[in-house]
Amino acid sequence: MTEAVRDLVIIGAGPAGLAAAAEARDLELDGLILDEQPEPGGQIYRSVCRVVERRPADLRFLGTDYARGAALVAAARGVERRQGATVWQIGPVAGGVREVVWSESGQARRVRARALLIATGAMERPVPIPGWTLPGVTTVGAVQVALKQAAVYPRGRLVIVGSGPLPLLLAAQLVAARIPVAAILDTTPPGRLTAGMALLPAAALGAPDTLRKGLALLRARERSGVPVWRHVREVRAEAGLHGSVTAVRFRSASGDEERIEADAVALHEGVVPNPQLTRLVGADHRWHDAQRCFHPVTDSWGETTAAGVFVAGDGGGILGARAAEASGRLAALGAAGRIGRLGESAREFKATPWLARRRGERSLRRLLDALYPAPDWIAAPEDDAIVCRCEEVTAGALRAVAGNAAGPNQAKAYARCGMGPCQGRMCGLTVSEMIAHAHGVSPADVGYFRIRAPIKPVTVDELASLSDESAA
Repeated sequence: MTEAVRDLVIIGAGPAGLAAAAEARDLELDGLILDEQPEPGGQIYRSVCRVVERRPADLRFLGTDYARGAALVAAARGVERRQGATVWQIGPVAGGVREVVWSESGQARRVRARALLIATGAMERPVPIPGWTLPGVTTVGAVQVALKQAAVYPRGRLVIVGSGPLPLLLAAQLVAARIPVAAILDTTPPGRLTAGMALLPAAALGAPDTLRKGLALLRARERSGVPVWRHVREVRAEAGLHGSVTAVRFRSASGDEERIEADAVALHEGVVPNPQLTRLVGADHRWHDAQRCFHPVTDSWGETTAAGVFVAGDGGGILGARAAEASGRLAALGAAGRIGRLGESAREFKATPWLARRRGERSLRRLLDALYPAPDWIAAPEDDAIVCRCEEVTAGALRAVAGNAAGPNQAKAYARCGMGPCQGRMCGLTVSEMIAHAHGVSPADVGYFRIRAPIKPVTVDELASLSDESAA
């Protein structure tokens, strides 16, 4: 089925996409939201409307910041939204529009967009430690999603391993919900507090509310009574007789090898932009040294180097949920200007408060990047750690060919990394960094996997459903 031409098609119904939709409605743009999840809210506000309506008591531990997502969903009402819509192809510009193809309820559909906003957000950085593919080992974000979406949590001894604000938030939510946490293994390298002190005043001025909440999470961790091991490294998950995780081994700050029994392990080393769609449209990307990831190159409105394609939220660079709302509003304004529905002076006037908010959140992000950098071992996993989960390629196998590969695409031919259904989402950054290390260059010099449609698995029936129609 082919939809009519829309002024703005928004991919993603997280904070950026919802804020953009609200702005598009105010500007009287003909908009359409395509979201892969069954409910709006993205990862940060996962299932928020259902929680507010059916499980309001859970807001006690999920927090007021989470509840804010319901207001965002309400603000975007009036813009058509398709849930369960998996976008897998974006075409080139033709006649001033781009064709977007998605699957929904087993049928492929397409729409033509005068402007396109990619608001697919971020993904958790893969943490390729030995044993991370064992049953019982997951990510901090996955545990939080299960808690929000279905009030489900790991049974038994849960060990949280990682660094950054999200492990702090999850630990606080679990403790508030009286869900036991066996231990927290903090992988933050030593000396980061000192490194971040110079950035503290700017963060306090730019985003005081968010900073206060972060400090409250640190205090909550200290009061929780949960054992905390700081500056740990060389983390390894161990399996028991039945193949599931039973323990975590690690090197403590003193250099001793320690072991903690565990029934579940949640890993986290920050989040990184989800690059699949921005790479599919051919947008230029830049390596971010502090965040150790690629992100699309954009202007102040979020427009990429692919004409008419905008990015908002953490998919354009990690800044957080409040900044995502601001960038969504700015992208909608930019799109309206590009298609001739808003004059330059009106656009600049409407953008003023959102630009100010984004500047403030950027000052906080610089502080967080200094306090919680991705550890160096992320780019140098142990030989027996699996790097590519789809093809079960180990770090040792990749290391054996990295010196002879000019980049990830050649390494794919040598070792099959990135050839699975995720097209490198789980291994892409690790592969780029390992090849760069082997050549003694920056990941910017070796690049990333080449992304091709379909970016998600598609059935033959879905493809066939497009072939029986003519373009509208």
